[in-house]
Amino acid sequence: MKITVQAIHFSADHKLLDFIQKKVDKLEQFHDQIISGEVYLKLENVEDEANKISEIKLSVPGGVLFAKEQCKSFEEATDLSIESLKKQITKHKDKTRAKLSEHKALLNADEVTDY
Repeated sequence: MKITVQAIHFSADHKLLDFIQKKVDKLEQFHDQIISGEVYLKLENVEDEANKISEIKLSVPGGVLFAKEQCKSFEEATDLSIESLKKQITKHKDKTRAKLSEHKALLNADEVTDY
């Protein structure tokens, strides 16, 4: 899967980029048709310690999935975003399968009435 990582207001090191790539690649276990992914790492200027934001956007057939988390570290924010995307992928696949089975049922019903 093709993934782009953009660090906003700072430069990310290779260790962080490798961590993100490894985590996002694991999402292919849940959906093998992920087209591409975009990760935005933002550093906010606030007094709070939890000023690191990780946004992940995945393109899948039939839609776009998005997750955003804010935590004390980029690794933690990425982990939480990945967990959210796992749930979204599962829900998206269930909806797609339901639509497909309804469509097949309608086609089979039409074939039966044609004879």
